[in-house]
Amino acid sequence: MFDPQKFIDDQVEKTRSEVKGKAIIAASGGVDSTVCAAIVSRALGDQLIAVYVDTGFMRKGETKAVDGMLKRLGVNHIVVDASDEYFTALEGVTDPESKRKIIGEKFIRVFEREAAKSGAEYLVQGTIAPDWIESGGGLRDTIKSHHNVGGLPSDMSMKLVEPLRDLYKDEVRKVARALGIEVAERQPFPGPALAIRIMGEPTRESVDIVREACAIVEEEIEKAAAAGKMNIPWQYFAVLLPVKSVGVQGDVRAYGYTIAVRAVESVDAMSATYMRIPHEVLESISTRITNRMKAKVNRVVYDITDKPPATIEWE
Repeated sequence: MFDPQKFIDDQVEKTRSEVKGKAIIAASGGVDSTVCAAIVSRALGDQLIAVYVDTGFMRKGETKAVDGMLKRLGVNHIVVDASDEYFTALEGVTDPESKRKIIGEKFIRVFEREAAKSGAEYLVQGTIAPDWIESGGGLRDTIKSHHNVGGLPSDMSMKLVEPLRDLYKDEVRKVARALGIEVAERQPFPGPALAIRIMGEPTRESVDIVREACAIVEEEIEKAAAAGKMNIPWQYFAVLLPVKSVGVQGDVRAYGYTIAVRAVESVDAMSATYMRIPHEVLESISTRITNRMKAKVNRVVYDITDKPPATIEWE
């Protein structure tokens, strides 16, 4: 039986014994990195610096929300706006694996810069078991390279610390509840963020579209769940497809993009089933997205594929 409090105590003690000096942690605001930051902060205090990197691919209002949450947790942290360099690095890049590896490498370079300012020698990450399992290696096939595993550069100068490496998502949530963390039940959000919810090159325009669509999907599903119309899914979001189709805006021909909506039920992210969302909720999502982005999106579809054969994210 997994004991979250024992895990916390063991990891605090282990971190104190292994980390001799200052450490820096990638804090995205998700449950994995926040749990990791809370545990390591207990062990190291101000010797830990949590770095939230605004890549330009974050969800609506994410940066402000994460900054506030880390303040409430009492975690020593900074916010770094690196959006210009991320968009530059991903110009013309459409391959999903290339995106993940470029983003992973860029994360490390940002952290190395910040570590150099503080003299930190250790990099703490909220890597969990599905991250390294799906990233492949040895006899394991590469399903997709998680940016915090397959995207790590070979010449990384910092020592890696991964307290949650052997946990699955359901266990991480138990630890989060034991710590009293406010994002304990938050839906998973991928490290590469909205860059992998855009099929094709992630430009500022495409990010703006999928950011707004994701916000609408989250708002409508959470509103329906609060009204008792459905259960809250494990994960729910929008994907921008590189497909344009003919539509009608008023009496005028329109040629717009397609948004796919994805919502799944899962326990540990290793497998998932698509969520049977009520049609009235899907209709509200579609109406809001197409009304909000009339000149850009004219079609909304719903993904009814399980994992396997699909993955939860599209890239």
